[in-house]
Amino acid sequence: MSDITPMITSDRMVIQAYGADGFKISGQKYETAVIVLPDRVLAWDGITFDIFQTIKAACDVILMGTGKTMTLLPKEKRLELKAQGVFIETMDTGAACRTYNALMADGRRIAAALIKPV
Repeated sequence: MSDITPMITSDRMVIQAYGADGFKISGQKYETAVIVLPDRVLAWDGITFDIFQTIKAACDVILMGTGKTMTLLPKEKRLELKAQGVFIETMDTGAACRTYNALMADGRRIAAALIKPV
């Protein structure tokens, strides 16, 4: 069996698993939606967008996993966030998890806002 976990330093968060029951990130299980930053994980209860303004200084782009399928944010919310300097790439949660790990392994300043794929 081959280990396919990307080469990410131990002081950075790595998404190890995801599913309808939640996420496993750097050995810790989460049953809610989460925001994954390079150095910490935040519970994302209530799914509000105000948190993006807070975390934008920690990353260059935010990947948003919208669940089992990709769903665009409402146009007015995308424009509002863009005007605030918050850049979000929307995709299904599985793609967001894989992309986060690949970009983190590449040393990028990345965050992922993840909704469980139910």
